[in-house]
Order: sequence, then C-alpha cells, then structure tokens
Amino acid sequence: MQELILILDFGGQYTQLIARRVRECHVYSEVIPWNTPLADILARNPRGVILSGGPSSVHDDGAPRIDPALYEAGIPVLGICYGMQLTALLLGGSVERAKEREYGRVTVRMKDQTGLLGGMKSASSCWMSHTWQVSACPDGFRIIAETDNCPVAAMINEEKKICCVQFHPEVTHTEDGTMLIRNFLFRYCDCSGDWTMSAFAETAIAQIRETVGDTGTVLLALSGGVDSSVVAALIYKAIGSRLTCVFVDHGLLRKGESDQVCHVFSHLFPVRFIRSDAADRFFADLKGITEPEEKRHIIGRDFIEVFKKEATALGKMDYFAQGTIYPDVIESGQGTNAAVIKSHHNVGGLPKELGFTELVEPLRMLFKDEVRALGETLGLPRELVWRQPFPGPGLAIRIIGEVTPEKAEIVRESDAIFREEIASAGLDRHVNQYFTVLTGIQSVGVMGDERTYDYTIALRAVTTDDFMTADWARLPYDLIARVSARIVNEVPHASRVVFDVTTKPPASIEWE
Repeated sequence: MQELILILDFGGQYTQLIARRVRECHVYSEVIPWNTPLADILARNPRGVILSGGPSSVHDDGAPRIDPALYEAGIPVLGICYGMQLTALLLGGSVERAKEREYGRVTVRMKDQTGLLGGMKSASSCWMSHTWQVSACPDGFRIIAETDNCPVAAMINEEKKICCVQFHPEVTHTEDGTMLIRNFLFRYCDCSGDWTMSAFAETAIAQIRETVGDTGTVLLALSGGVDSSVVAALIYKAIGSRLTCVFVDHGLLRKGESDQVCHVFSHLFPVRFIRSDAADRFFADLKGITEPEEKRHIIGRDFIEVFKKEATALGKMDYFAQGTIYPDVIESGQGTNAAVIKSHHNVGGLPKELGFTELVEPLRMLFKDEVRALGETLGLPRELVWRQPFPGPGLAIRIIGEVTPEKAEIVRESDAIFREEIASAGLDRHVNQYFTVLTGIQSVGVMGDERTYDYTIALRAVTTDDFMTADWARLPYDLIARVSARIVNEVPHASRVVFDVTTKPPASIEWE
C-alpha cells in the first residue's frame, strides 16, 4: 500500500507548500479539510497527519477544532503554527497572546538537536507568522526550541509521537526546514519514500479512466501552455481518441505562439484538435475595460461561451478538462480560507451552463515545477515542458488599462525581444518567468531630434521554485541594456524601458 501523509487544512496560506515538501521527500501527501471526520481519516490508514497553520486564533468563537481522539489513535502528528496551538489547547496546555508578535525571519534556538530537530543548526533562521503562542505545554510534552520572544517555539511528546513547531518549516525562508519535515516522515512516521512522479502519473491516469469510464468523451480546454499540454498527455494515455482538444485563439498569445500550438498538437498528439479563432470577439468585449478583475471575468466568460459553442458543434461530450494547478486555486481563494488575490478563468467549479457531467482537473494539486517533472515523465518534448509560464488571460493582463489589438502588438513584440535576449544569454533555464508589461504610462522622449510621447515598457523577471513566493531576478546590466535598446529601437510606440525589482509578496508575479 502506498505511504500516505494527510494534511489537515486550517486555511493557512502555506498549506499546499507542506504537501509539496512532503512529496519532495518522495512520500505521497494529500490536503483534506480540517473538519474531515476522524473515522474517514483513519480509514485512509495514513502514516502520519500534519496540522497546518491558519488565520484564526484558537480562542476565536467558531475557530476550527478537531477530534482530540486523533492524538490517541497511534498516528504521528505534526502541528505547525495554528496546528501547534490547537494541539496545546486540546491537550490541556495554554495559548496566550504574545507580548511581541513575530513575523518574518526569526532566529530559533534548538534545545535538542536529536529526533525532530536532528541535523538542524543550534541557532537556525526560521519563518514565523504569529500573534498567539503556546505559553505552557500539555502534560507529557517538553520544550525543544525557543526564541527571544517565544519560549515554546517547538514541543514534543516522544511517547505518542506528537511533534509541534510554531515556525513554518515548509517555506524556503526557514533554514533546514526540509530537514525537520524529513525527520518527521522518516523517524516518526517510518516512511521509506516510495512515491515518484511516475507513480503519480499512473495514479492520475487510472483516476481519469475511472472517472470517464469505458465510453466517456472529454473536451479539453487547451491553451498550449505547459499545464494544459501535460493534461492532454495524461488524458490521451488514459482514454486515447476519446479526447478532443479545443484551442481558443483569443488574439492575446505571444509572438508565433498560435501557429506553434497548432503545429505541435496536429503532429505530436494524434488527438482531435480544433482551433477556434475568437480574437475579434475578445477584443470587442474588452473594449473600454480597464479594471483587472473585470478583464479576467470577461475573458473567463468568453472562454466558456466559445467552448460552449464548440461543444455544441461537436455533439454530446461528457466531460470538460482543463489545466488548473494549485497556484491558480490558492490565488482565487478556492478550497481554503485564503483571500482572493486574483481570479483565474479556469478556477471556480464546473459552469453549469456548459452541460458537462463532471470537471477533470488532474493537476489541481500540483505546483508548476511538479507539472514540468510530470511532463518529462510522460515523454513530452523538453522544449514544450520548459516553455515559459503564460497566464490564461494572455497578454490582456500584461496591458495596464484598455486592451486593444495595437497594444497587444506592442507587448507581443517587446516580449519576443526580451525572451530572445534571455535565451541568447543562456539564462532561459535559470530565470523562472520573464516577460514585458505595457504599463499604460506615456512619457516624453527624443528620437531623431524630435519630441516623442510614447509608452513605457516594464521588464519583469523572477526566480522561484513554487510560484507562491518569488524574488526578482538579478539580470546582468549589459543584458538589460541590450533589451532596452532593442525595444526602443524596434518596437513602435515604445520610448522607455524600466525594470521591476519587486518580490512576491508583496507584489504578484503578473502585474494584473
């Protein structure tokens, strides 16, 4: 039986990162709601249970609670942040408001460098995010870590294998955080690490077959990006010719991309491929629209209408598939208590008006790097697997203000130059995402002794491993200079270039 770690989600912004770190250790994990009945948890026979962080205080009215019998079930438990405080409260300890809140990197002193904290530095930089903290441990627990302001930064009951930390080991900002998770998995849960991306692929293909059945048909919303391409491969391996891919050309793709997508999916995959040219419709509906969320909703609505039209023309299709991945879900506030950062046209449940039986989203729990690894496992070409991430709304959210064909062309040409120069510099596999933005700002310039008043182009380049957090890429000045010179010289109506040096958070990777 496959090893399983279950993560109870209390609405923390890093919950899915916990699952990701566990999977990096080759142990399969799933995120489930905090209020999942204990009987259902035990029926899954997990090797361990992790309690996530969350936005609530354990003392709030209606704050999430779990059945305390979980701690007596003989299953190792790791409580993180809210999960630690909840454990303390339910088992007789005390939780109080901290005298000084801790947010960001904090030095944690490890009082015991064995067991859970084995291999970690005696003084380790860890990521804290809390106002409340454990002030007294329950009976049977001992303190194994502390900070200047948090006397119980970690506690443990070795006999019952209940481990708790106030800091977040799942984020990359925590030094040796992965070591702590590995210790929990391999020292307390007795995992061996038998899960691989090949195993995930086999499971996903089997689940698709079970969902669709022996005769069901699937209509895939194919954008041509990495995510939907991997979904296409998965579904094709599961049901073969019963898959139909519909590619909506909304006129907001990158330079040459529309023709490339058509070529790849006409020659690489022996599936039914339909190209729907809907550029005029999208530009007409976006005319005069400047608010980012309204743009996204219009594009999402138009996608639905185009797919509805194509589905009607195709005749009865049973299932609708799309390449939703977890960052789409979390930013849309779906499935957790997380705030809505921005809407994604492919998130939010199956539109009833499409008339499909069920939604197929096999990548919904994966991050971008995991999707790429899955693509390679499935045998997709590396040039397709490692393509730059591209948002569903396309260039519409890289144009600040009203979207027009002329503005789209400015972004398309400037973006092509940026991507070409990044590749020429050999940095295309080192910078995780890079693109240009038409800021909407016009400024005075001089060209050929004449005054100009044209647009400012922003360069955005980031490094990240999960797309939930990101740092701006330190590109060589000479490279930035070449890109700037080429854009101003080669792209009509571009007169100034700036470089975005903002991290995520506080900014998002895209500008809208």
